[in-house]
Amino acid sequence: MATLVAGRGYVLHPMDWMPSASDQNSPDIYAPWIDWQASVEGLKIAPQEQLTVQNWDDFYPAARRIALAEMRRRDPATARSLMEAKATGEPAEVRLALIELMHFNLTPTDAPFLKSLATDRSGKVRELAGRLLARLGEHGRPGNDGADDPVAELAAFITEGKSGFIRRRTTYTPAKLKSAAQESRRVDLFASCYLVDLAAHFGKTESDFIGAWQFGADDRADLSLVRMVAVSGSDATVALLADTLVAEGGKSALFVFHLMLRLDSGRKRNLIRQILKDAQNLEALNLVEGAEASWLEWDDLTNGKALSALRTMVAGNDEPAKRSADHALETIGFLATAETAERLIGDIVAAGMLPAAASLVFLRLNAAMTGTKT
Repeated sequence: MATLVAGRGYVLHPMDWMPSASDQNSPDIYAPWIDWQASVEGLKIAPQEQLTVQNWDDFYPAARRIALAEMRRRDPATARSLMEAKATGEPAEVRLALIELMHFNLTPTDAPFLKSLATDRSGKVRELAGRLLARLGEHGRPGNDGADDPVAELAAFITEGKSGFIRRRTTYTPAKLKSAAQESRRVDLFASCYLVDLAAHFGKTESDFIGAWQFGADDRADLSLVRMVAVSGSDATVALLADTLVAEGGKSALFVFHLMLRLDSGRKRNLIRQILKDAQNLEALNLVEGAEASWLEWDDLTNGKALSALRTMVAGNDEPAKRSADHALETIGFLATAETAERLIGDIVAAGMLPAAASLVFLRLNAAMTGTKT
């Protein structure tokens, strides 16, 4: 709700909701309140003060992380220099939280610092640094193709084949497994290996390997691969995989939710539109992270099966379907433009929903904020 209201230039009443001093996800309009909260809670941070090596200890961990996150977005090299100078002296959990910020504006210039973390005292920090390096195309673990090489073991669970009669192309399909133990082992290997190493084992680039993967043959293997890409794939590969899955539609498109933290706004919006077009899993709209208010126009609801499906669920006697419609309408109430929200209310009420239904609250709030208050 806070994001929806902020998108129209309003804020919630502080007695209804107030962001905490460590809140990093609130809309920018709440920044003065967060600073005020910080002063009330005694966090050592001044609104105009920039984090430096000299004043590092004047910031408590939560406030320091907020400052570093912002710095990493606008001046990543300076943020990295601060981490190089000071992060190693922090406790393991604090160190881990700081290194996680490296994913903002990650570039090859960050590689030397990440490589230096190979000797960090914390196994979690070493693993995170390895995954970030893998996103840059750095090979994580030198493979020997032997029995003790996890990448080779994982590759043995994947079948390489050929398709096409004239233009032969390589394909990769999950092998048919003989036991639950093998299934569990493959899941573990996907979770512990890096995409760049797996692709290299087959002599392919990340994008070529993803392009040759045969989605739909084994849902659990597909999911494991998507999760691997989410944590260790390059930005370009994440984008390619998201586009591929959305184009597949249906169940495959839902795997994109595991890539959410790595996707730009345009691809998140495309996923939402695909869900509405298929209308097979409207409740999945609730899983979209980082969505923004006013993404959906009326055409997004009518260009496909969404509006027809909502009308049918509302008009019918199937209680689970009605609850699904309620959840979808609440989410659409946040995502829609004010004009779309107003039109949808009229359409759904005409289909049989009570005008005072709770599931229309967000739609009504959205429709009421037709102007922008500054």
